[in-house]
This record gives sequence, C-alpha cells and structure tokens, in this order.
Amino acid sequence: MGGGFEIALACDLVIAAENATFALPEPRVGLAALAGGLHRLPRQIGLKRAMGMILTGRHVSAREGFDLGFVNEVVPAGEALHAAERWAGQICQNSPMSIRASKHTAMKGLNVSLPEAMAAQREYPAVRDMVASADYVEGPKAFAEKRPPRWLGK
Repeated sequence: MGGGFEIALACDLVIAAENATFALPEPRVGLAALAGGLHRLPRQIGLKRAMGMILTGRHVSAREGFDLGFVNEVVPAGEALHAAERWAGQICQNSPMSIRASKHTAMKGLNVSLPEAMAAQREYPAVRDMVASADYVEGPKAFAEKRPPRWLGK
C-alpha cells in the first residue's frame, strides 16, 4: 500500500501473492500519493477506475488488481518470488537487444499518438542497436535451423 504500491506501479511486471492488498491510502491521512502513483495508476487502469481508488483510498485485492490490469499474475501466498523468477527466466530466453528495444519502443510510444509512434520507432537508439546486432541475425537463423538461439546481447 502507499509507497509500496507506487513502487509496484513503476515496475514492468507485478506478480502478487493472493493475499496481497493494494491501495493509495494517503488521502485518509491528509496526504497524496506524490511518488508517482497519481500519474501511473490512471495510465495503467484508466481514469475512472483509478479515481475510484485514488479518491477513496479503497483497498484492492490481488485478484481485483489482476482484473483491473495492474497485476500480471496472482499466485498462492509464499509463491510470488518463485513466480517472479519464472517470469524472469522466460524473459532471459529472449534476445537482450530485443527486450531493450521492445521496452524502449513501448514506453516512448505512450507519449505520442499511434501514427507518430509508428513513424518514430526506427529512430530509437535501442531499435537501431537491435537491428545492427548479431542477435538480429541469430534469431531468425536459429528459428530456420530449428535450434535454440545463442544470444550475444550485441
């Protein structure tokens, strides 16, 4: 809750134990969630649903957080670290160059219209680096040869 939820909202992925609770309770004590929660929550779940949480300080279960879209997976209590490691393992199976370019492009694209984002994406440094990388050649080659890729990250 509070600052902890604001940190979670700043993360790319949120894995929550089924007994987790999320809230921005600051208004209940005369404060405001000024560490990013007031900006990140509406961007992630929409203005009306976010305002419902923000203005009331209402507590949200992990399952509701999943339904609202700010939780990626709900797992049994005590299993969150194992699930997060599983997610990390899946990410690590991919090209680091592709992950960097994908994240950079997705985040930059949020600040402009869709046509502007599509037009600008080839100019992003992470995308240019990916296209010029050995991984860019290795991925399709490994796919064609029906073998796991050997990512170099360069």
